[in-house]
Amino acid sequence: MTAKEYHIPVMLQPCIEGLAIDPNGIYLDLTFGGGGHSREILKKLDKGHLYGFDQDADAAANIPESDKFTFVQANFRDLKRYLRLYKVKQVDGILVDLGISSHQIDEPGRGFSTRFEGELDMRMSTGMTLTAKDILNTYEETQLHKVFGIYGEIKNAKTLAKAVVAQRAAVPFSNIEGFKELLMKHAPRRKEFKYFAQVFQALRIEVNDEMGALEEMLLQTLDVLKPGGRLVIMSYHSLEDRLVKNFMAKGKFSGDVEKDFYGNLIRPLEPVTRKAVVADAAELEKNSRARSAKLRIAKKL
Repeated sequence: MTAKEYHIPVMLQPCIEGLAIDPNGIYLDLTFGGGGHSREILKKLDKGHLYGFDQDADAAANIPESDKFTFVQANFRDLKRYLRLYKVKQVDGILVDLGISSHQIDEPGRGFSTRFEGELDMRMSTGMTLTAKDILNTYEETQLHKVFGIYGEIKNAKTLAKAVVAQRAAVPFSNIEGFKELLMKHAPRRKEFKYFAQVFQALRIEVNDEMGALEEMLLQTLDVLKPGGRLVIMSYHSLEDRLVKNFMAKGKFSGDVEKDFYGNLIRPLEPVTRKAVVADAAELEKNSRARSAKLRIAKKL
């Protein structure tokens, strides 16, 4: 499988422009995946170096042949720990594409897509233990209600949680098809596919602790980025985007922006773009997965 088949990089040029690459700088691609963004960054490096992080072992098949590239098989929440290992103190730019790769979606055995029959897995890294099946079969009703409601923004989250608990008492969940049969009974008419996607998103976020990992990574970027360094992040749902937007504007995830005695903003980052950058019509035509992408860029002050 070629890297292009693995995953078409979303908003490639806006991401590269957002990094404002110094040919001799050090850069991080914290979501290497198919390597599309990384290959473009490498084209612009002279004496610089790029470190590509990905927790999915499958991504290693896409490593470019370049002495300017180092692949790190790790979750980006362990960013600082691995940079210490490579004796890297600060970097000039960080790129993060929070979308799930096309390869992961299209691989039936991974359990990410409602299009295939398969196990209810959804682990980004097969080294992890918790699966979607475990959540559906062991979480308390209140926990399920929270997962569906917060991470999937499901309107009937409480009803669905109750239905999951009732069904598993008779027959535990094991595969996608069986779970979809239950979902079909609770999905709004003519909005079934959107409902499936929201529920699967909720389970995937919980399985991989995506929001926890994102918060940990974002906080570490403040130590890792050089002054003037760029942080370029692409998110695909409102939960992620809200977190990224607040962090870039305030250096924290909630609350008001802090000000000094003279009313000047006190913050570690400054947004480069006032609004999120979205895909243009030409990109949407060739890559429908870019439809929900929001790109935000900030520089360290």
